[in-house]
Amino acid sequence: MDYTDTLREIASHVQPYIGSGEVASYIPPLAKIDPRQFGMALYTLDEGLFVIGDAYKRFSIQSISKVFAFAMAFNLLGDDIWSRLDREPSGTPFNSLVQLEVEYGKPRNPFINAGALVVADILVSHFAQPSLAVLQYLRRLVADDSVDIDLELAKAEQHLAHRNIAMAHFMKSFGNLQNGVDEVVDAYCNQCAIALSCAEVVMAGAFLANSGTCPIRSTVVTSRRQTRRINALMATCGTYDAAGDVAYRVGLPAKSGVGGGILAVVPGKATACVWAPGLDESGNSLVGTMALERLTEITGWSIF
Repeated sequence: MDYTDTLREIASHVQPYIGSGEVASYIPPLAKIDPRQFGMALYTLDEGLFVIGDAYKRFSIQSISKVFAFAMAFNLLGDDIWSRLDREPSGTPFNSLVQLEVEYGKPRNPFINAGALVVADILVSHFAQPSLAVLQYLRRLVADDSVDIDLELAKAEQHLAHRNIAMAHFMKSFGNLQNGVDEVVDAYCNQCAIALSCAEVVMAGAFLANSGTCPIRSTVVTSRRQTRRINALMATCGTYDAAGDVAYRVGLPAKSGVGGGILAVVPGKATACVWAPGLDESGNSLVGTMALERLTEITGWSIF
């Protein structure tokens, strides 16, 4: 298959819709981003990297970072991590507090904000500088030390983190947070503010398509078993409360972020990343979801 032509066809397909959706206006630096941008990258295990559009422009990965933070925590705790997290879709917005009350402070999954805060708490317990640990992890995966945290964005998110702070205090009241709330929330905001391009996201996530081994560095990132589990969680929980719709339309494990990026995994074959800042009502990139849907239509890569 000519992947360059595939990306061109996808870009042509979504072109009329570029700029659609709403940027994440509740975060001031993200509210300033021009929604009329589109980039897509594809990293195949057999042929390497293919790009189109703004694929080399770095953007805030936001909740895509939850995949990598969780992989780190999963390596540290193994299956013991499930004593603090569940593995079920939430069915509620990613920043909802509702389920924490009835489920005694145990988040539904690691990819909603409450679950990501528990993961951040685990990293705070194991690293003197947890934000730097996540950053260095990603730098190694993409083999580029210039990857960094957007400090202006991180500070803005910390200033506006009232709901995350409330969730953290709530979980701490149930004994599911072991460190200080401020330290955990700061670590979480910093990881979300890491900036990567589509080309870098697909390389960072390539281990998920390659049974846990980073093809760029030929190093084991997660075990085969853990990799299957992470991909399963992405398929069922990775796109907020629209996971069912994304599974229906795209048919791939995926993780989105309100920065407008979506990482998708084709197990055994490839990773794809789309960036288009305009979001749908669930917080997923509107054009990004369309692009991934077209990708699986063309390639037949849906896992279903």
